[in-house]
Parts: sequence; structure tokens; C-alpha cells
Amino acid sequence: MLKTKSHLKMILLGSMLILMAACSGKPSVDLELAATYAAQTLAAMPKDVEEQLPTATQTEAAPTATATFTATPLPVVQPSGPVDFPENVNPLTGLVVDDPSILDRRPILVKVANYPISGRPHSGLSFADMVFEYYIGTGGNRFIALYYGQDADTIGPVRSGRMIDPYLTSLYEGILGMEGAYVTVRDHIAEILENRMISSKELCPGLCDDGRMQVISVFGDSAALTEIAARRGVVQQRYLLEGMAFDPEVPGGGETAVEIKTMFSTVNPEEWRYDKESGYYLRWTDNETGQAIDMIPLVDRITDEQLAFANVVVIFANYDEIAPTLHDMAIWDNYDGKRAVVFRDGLAYDITWKTPNRNQPIQFFDTSGEVFRLKPGNTWVVVMGSYSAVTADDGNWAFTFFMP
Repeated sequence: MLKTKSHLKMILLGSMLILMAACSGKPSVDLELAATYAAQTLAAMPKDVEEQLPTATQTEAAPTATATFTATPLPVVQPSGPVDFPENVNPLTGLVVDDPSILDRRPILVKVANYPISGRPHSGLSFADMVFEYYIGTGGNRFIALYYGQDADTIGPVRSGRMIDPYLTSLYEGILGMEGAYVTVRDHIAEILENRMISSKELCPGLCDDGRMQVISVFGDSAALTEIAARRGVVQQRYLLEGMAFDPEVPGGGETAVEIKTMFSTVNPEEWRYDKESGYYLRWTDNETGQAIDMIPLVDRITDEQLAFANVVVIFANYDEIAPTLHDMAIWDNYDGKRAVVFRDGLAYDITWKTPNRNQPIQFFDTSGEVFRLKPGNTWVVVMGSYSAVTADDGNWAFTFFMP
């Protein structure tokens, strides 16, 4: 009965996509891919929004996320950026690297699934310098993790590309690892990145299936992806990744921020809770049990440690819905600046984000127009719609997604 019902939903959704595309007159949707869009939509949906399609096998369930974060002292660092970073300082974290030669390459960006829930906990996110999170339709979200100052050999589960991915990859002079994409989206990515798009699990060990042959069984290796790109002729050198700034000293003027909740739908809550002892924000995620949604620590399956980030930044951008699971996002050419809220050290700051150049990192500015200095360390960026709702009450911040 489930299979029949799911197939009916795919047909109905496919028909809806055809009608939407025909009415809108937008040429970027390939009508022959309507059934593919429908299947992708159902596969990505949170369970409380829609039934998941059955997978081929469920023999290897992901481990349960129960670990906590163990704080380790950061090395003493000096303020750095937004330009003239020392040779041994990662310009995307403000941290000193053990071997400066690791920075003589392009960053690796890898697509990581957040749905279905059976693919959690994720692998390798705690090793990323930056992680970007954005809406993919039907209440779901997806990540793209950036590796530059260090590598991870098991990143994933790796999923398909979206229209925003080449924009982000270009901003950081990067290489994109993904597992397929709709034909029109793949063409869009290839047009921008050319041979810096790597999209085949046959290219193991860069992208490998762990043997289960499921949508959650492909994982990436950032160092191997670097090697694959080099063999393709992608130039590996140190690029001018300037624009961000870091300072261990806490800026003045912040508002209390002990909890950050981001909701792409009512059944898809994500939370960051400030841990005063470590000075990091710790990630919590939903664990659906029946009709209830419980929040549990989100760990990295490599380390069994809860995800901990020095900075959490929420930026607001225009989303253009081409189809229910296909969105374009205005990330490039943001010269004048749009609103953002940055969280560090238990405080929130209302700032502005800009992208004055298509191959330069996103830049952050305070209310006086000065470059905002992040806390040295890793940064998680959430891309919310421009009309998303924001509330702040006694240190508890909530962002509810709305388009455009």
C-alpha cells in the first residue's frame, strides 16, 4: 500500500510541476525531469511532512547521536584579516595551521544530506572550516561543507547539487564534490565551475559508495578530491581568499544569545545552544519518534563528538522558487549588502553581508561599516529567505523560513 500510495504522489507532484513550469514560462525547468523532481522531493521530505519512499535495504542503521562535546583549548591566536593574512594562518578560520603548505590548494566543498534522517549522524562536518545550510524544498534543508585548513576522509552522506552550489564554490575558489544533479542543474554547475565539478561515485576514493547503494551511502574524501582535480588539470595554488576577519577579543554591543533555533518547516527544527565552558555553540537536531519531535545532540560519526562551531551566522537572501525542489538564490553580486545576524561567544550582532566579487569570500560588516571580526575557528552559515521571521526573547533567538 505504501508503494502504491507513494507512486501516486509522485505522479501528482510531477503533474503539478509541469503545470507550474508551463504557467511560469521559466525556461530553466526541464519538463521531462518532472518525475525526477517528484522522486527527489519525496526522498528529501521529513517524515512528518510526507511518507518516505522505501529504500532498497536498511541493513546498516546510522549510530544514535548521544555524545557530548569535549572542549579543547584553542591555541593563542592574534587578530587577523581581512587582508594580509600571515602565511601560516587559514584566512577562513583565523587559525594557525601546522603545515602552511596545506593552504597551497583550492578549498574542497562537499554536498551533505540532512534528509532522510536515517543518514544521520553526518560524517566529517566537525572538520570543515565552514558549513553552509540552505532550503531545498518541502521543508527540507541540505549542507555544503568546506575543507581547506584540514581534511576529512569520510564526508557525507553526499547528495546532489543545487543551483546555489557553484556560487558558493566560486566565492571560495573551490572544487565541488557532489553525487549527481538534475540535468539542467548539472549544466548550470558545469557552466560555472567547468572541471572543478566532481560528480561520480565511480571516482573512488574521492566519492565512494559504502556498498549499500542507497541515497545515504556515498561518502567523500577531501584530500582525494583535491588529487582528482589536480589530475584533471585544475591549478592547485594558494588563492587570495581575503575578506573575512578574526579576533579572539569579544566585540562590544552584542545581545545575549544562548539559543538559536532555525526552522525551515514546523517539523524541521535545528538548534544551536551556547556552551559557556567551551565558548562554542553546540548543534542539536530533531529525532522524530512517532508524533513527537525530540531534540538530540548532533554528532560527527568520525569523532562521536557533538558538532561545535565558534560562529553561527544567519544571512538573508532572495530565493527564487522555480519548482518545489528547485530554487535559485541571490548570493553573487550583493554589492550593497543584506542583513545578517552573527553569533559568537554567547552574543548576537546585527550586521550586513556582502559579496563584492564572485571569487572572494562572503564579507561581514558591522553597523558602522567596519569589517566584523568573527571568533577564530569554524563558522556555520544558514541561508534564510529574505522575508523569514526573526524573534529574540531573553537570549533565545528563532528564525522561521519564508521566501523569497
